[in-house]
Amino acid sequence: MDDETEKLIDTLDWTCGMIAQSGSDDRQRIALAYSQAQDLITGIPLDGGDARPRIVACLQRSNDYRAVEDIACVGWILTAVQERVNERTLPDWRQFRKVIKQTLKLLPLSGPTMH
Repeated sequence: MDDETEKLIDTLDWTCGMIAQSGSDDRQRIALAYSQAQDLITGIPLDGGDARPRIVACLQRSNDYRAVEDIACVGWILTAVQERVNERTLPDWRQFRKVIKQTLKLLPLSGPTMH
């Protein structure tokens, strides 16, 4: 397993754990952040199929929220991971996508998601 895959597994594990352990108010906050992240990335074009600009934007926003210990960071990091998985260049990207879909079912999302 390569280093990037291991880091993504760790990040997705942390993200899923944060959502699973959160109460309804925190899940609502995470869902709102996820929706905001989805809105943001739709305005950032892919760079020749590369989602890096979208990923970087989400990671920066997640870091801002994490710096002030705001649970919203989880919604932003989930979107960043989802964007990387959607590039479909990772080994086992389909398994990552299944985990993300199951994780999204834990959030009170108000409408259809982008992916």
